[in-house]
Amino acid sequence: MAYEQVKEARSTRALLYGNEAIARGAWEAGVKVAAGYPGTPSTEIIESLAGYEGIHVEWSTNEKVALEVATGASISGVRALATMKHVGLNVAADPLMTVSYMGVNAGLVIVTADDPGMHSSQNEQDNRWYGRFAYVPVLEPSDSAEALNFTKQAFEISEKFDVPVIVRSVTRISHARSLVELGDPLELEPRPYRKDPRKYVMLPAHARGRKPQVVARVKELQKFAGDSSLNRVEWGSTERGFITGGVSYQYVKEAFPDASLLKLGISYPLPEDLIREFASKVRVLYVVEELDPFWEGIVKAMGIPCHGKDAFPQVGELSRDLVIAGVERIEGVPVAMARSGEASGPGAAGASPAGRPGEDRGPEGGLAQATLPGPGDLPPRPPVLCPGCPHRPVFYILKKLGLTVTGDIGCYTLGALPPLSAKDTTTCMGASIGHASGMSLGMPPEQAAKVVAVIGDSTFLHSGVTPLINMAYNRVSRPVVILDNGTTAMTGHQGHPGTGYDARKKPAPRISLEDIASACGAKSVSVVDPYDVKSLERTIKEALKEPASVVIARRPCVLLPRREARKRLVFKAELCRECGLCLQPGCPALEPDGKKPRVNEVLCTVCGVCAELCPRGALVVAEAEEVR
Repeated sequence: MAYEQVKEARSTRALLYGNEAIARGAWEAGVKVAAGYPGTPSTEIIESLAGYEGIHVEWSTNEKVALEVATGASISGVRALATMKHVGLNVAADPLMTVSYMGVNAGLVIVTADDPGMHSSQNEQDNRWYGRFAYVPVLEPSDSAEALNFTKQAFEISEKFDVPVIVRSVTRISHARSLVELGDPLELEPRPYRKDPRKYVMLPAHARGRKPQVVARVKELQKFAGDSSLNRVEWGSTERGFITGGVSYQYVKEAFPDASLLKLGISYPLPEDLIREFASKVRVLYVVEELDPFWEGIVKAMGIPCHGKDAFPQVGELSRDLVIAGVERIEGVPVAMARSGEASGPGAAGASPAGRPGEDRGPEGGLAQATLPGPGDLPPRPPVLCPGCPHRPVFYILKKLGLTVTGDIGCYTLGALPPLSAKDTTTCMGASIGHASGMSLGMPPEQAAKVVAVIGDSTFLHSGVTPLINMAYNRVSRPVVILDNGTTAMTGHQGHPGTGYDARKKPAPRISLEDIASACGAKSVSVVDPYDVKSLERTIKEALKEPASVVIARRPCVLLPRREARKRLVFKAELCRECGLCLQPGCPALEPDGKKPRVNEVLCTVCGVCAELCPRGALVVAEAEEVR
């Protein structure tokens, strides 16, 4: 929600995405500095905050820097926010572990948006563990209203206990709308900064003095969790009791609306006395949580019997149906749907012989997996690079040359999929360059000579600079291809230091990738237009002769606004010899029609790559009038 839309809103209601609600909560809490790195599902928090006045909002070069910027602001005396997706907290873990010892001056909140089900991520990790690991509290909202309110309360907790606070969202919270109450922003005076080396300079002697305070703080937070309204008991039938929280609370509430629930808004530390009291009053206790048995392990360590991952899956997202199936699996009988009045097992009205319609049930009668409503015969739709994507010809050439390609995180990860199938590795942001160096060390010389790293412009600035320096310093170098499309495309075209605009889309200094590459030790730096396929192939071949080289394949993302002459791709069927070369890059706009191509003019961006590949001139780019 842009600032223009909300600046007059006072104590009114609005439907907000979870990410918008977190941004609103930070604004209402009086945040003055917000820093993050784009990553689905967290991106829209910074984008939303960029619509508010009175806050410094930035896309940092990476998550570690974002947390360090926010920490500095907190120490100076103003409330600060750092945002990232779950894997981003891995990057920021280094400062997090020590900031926990340092504590804060003004409130410091870190938002991690986890991705159960891996909708857009390379792994599925549960960042509640970071709270326990770093001795910091974790708050977990279950809808947008709580996302707003929990963010505000996180700043209060941060200042009350002198601790950074993690707010954990997940994809279903970040990207779902629900109703929120809008309030006014707090008008806070900056807290005075006082020089205090024993608090803020973590020399070993100072850190040793802080550690007992960190441990004692967890006990204080645990007592606070037992009294806080963020954790609450909803009493109903005591036949079953559920300990749950976050988005899992919604699934449990939908599946068993009349059951007793202990809803944990504070994911860590847990209110042990409250848990003991709740467990003593229900016949059977279930712990329902997505991903790891985080709460379950703590509850069982307290000596309280419960069911958790023996009933509910540890992989992927939960759902109402999976919660019901888990209870059925433990109890061995169908359970009644209290809300609808329908039984859920065999023989129930409207149910298939295996259970509810369309459900795949396992051998114990529980759901084998969650299913989506709708036709079951839709063809698969694998992700592909966009029509006209400038990355496609790069991967086409790399595959044509038979190279071993170490890849990175971004749109270009799709270069691993057929028909390009050009990538050999993808691990995390910036890893491609280190992988290329390490693989060349472990391979015979003739294989090592064919290793090439690819990395995007935003990712290079995020964490590709240091491994490039490492290559040069250790004299173990391989060519690096920087795929420069002038934006952070995968997450929705956010700015970075090489784009020339900032988080508010205002002009900013543009960092030269060529200068950085040269300064990092590259012996040669070449810039090439990837649409010029012949020049691209020639440049990559030259780079293979000089391993300490960087090739910048520069062409704006095809989805960015452009002003250029409108063109049209024309297919001359009489010249086609059905060689199939034009189809090899796998552009969705060039469809196979038997052994010949057919141009889909709705999708075609007229990049001209296929026309360059055609040896017979059967594909031709025709000029037309200049239009916007």
